Amino acid sequence: MDFSQLLLCLSLFVATTLSKPTEKKDRVHHDAQLSDKVHDDAESFDYDHDAFLGAEDAKTFDQLTPEESKERLGKMVGKIDADRDGFVTAEELRDWIKFAQKRWIYEDVERQWKGHDLNGDNLVSWEEYKNATYGYILDDPDPDNSFNYNQMMLRDERRFKLADKDGDLITTKEEFTAFLHPEEYDYMKDIVVLETMEDIDKNGDGVIDLEEYIGDMYNHDGDADEPEWVKTEREQFMEFRDKNRDGKMDKEETKDWILPSDYDHAEAEARHLVYESDQNKDGKLTREEIVDKYDLFVGSQATDFGEALVRHDEF
Repeated sequence: MDFSQLLLCLSLFVATTLSKPTEKKDRVHHDAQLSDKVHDDAESFDYDHDAFLGAEDAKTFDQLTPEESKERLGKMVGKIDADRDGFVTAEELRDWIKFAQKRWIYEDVERQWKGHDLNGDNLVSWEEYKNATYGYILDDPDPDNSFNYNQMMLRDERRFKLADKDGDLITTKEEFTAFLHPEEYDYMKDIVVLETMEDIDKNGDGVIDLEEYIGDMYNHDGDADEPEWVKTEREQFMEFRDKNRDGKMDKEETKDWILPSDYDHAEAEARHLVYESDQNKDGKLTREEIVDKYDLFVGSQATDFGEALVRHDEF
């Protein structure tokens, strides 16, 4: 391998890691639980802390004194109160919880934003994204490379145009987030379904048959016997995925599979927090009401120590 070939290989590696094109590998996008803790307020508020802050930030608050927890929580209320009317509604709490739970998405967007906003105008155009992600590959294509970057670029362009609501081929950060993480936006979900079907539908007939469904997750490699989990997936396809029993999954059936209508954990938790903290029962929370119930929202060393004392006394 000469130096130019080595350089191209390194470029391909960078392109598929630092500026990874938007090919999707995971198929099913569940509304995940907000915490792996048991949601039992009689036992502890750990679930509520994880839900409200995200698991990592909840650990940080656990190391604070009650005074520090109250001070930080009071400052957070201003961010949660999106319309700045002095009250936090269940809807605003729901949006905050979803943000806290999906902060990793926004961190990913920030990282990629820096690498694609080439002219520093706080916008990312299609040309900027294309040049940063594919430019050097397309300028010096390798005919022996089996990976079709031209096809990937066309697919990304289609998704980019859909994310770009005003059609000017320039994305704001919100639109760029929809481009990178389309499963998080209602107006982008059809493209998630379409891309999934294109990945799995090997014969190009516009539907997913049983063998294509299994082939996406399991490579036979000449195995005589399929593992039990593959047999279970075959049963899942026939009994649940293929709802009209015609032997294949169409667009709507594929959407039901990869984008299931899960229980909205964030909304349920938001309503729970409002119910537990709303002292005057007006359906919304003031800063004082939230801070008064700081232990429900954020916790602290003293709270944990107090709970430990109670448990010790019980024994």
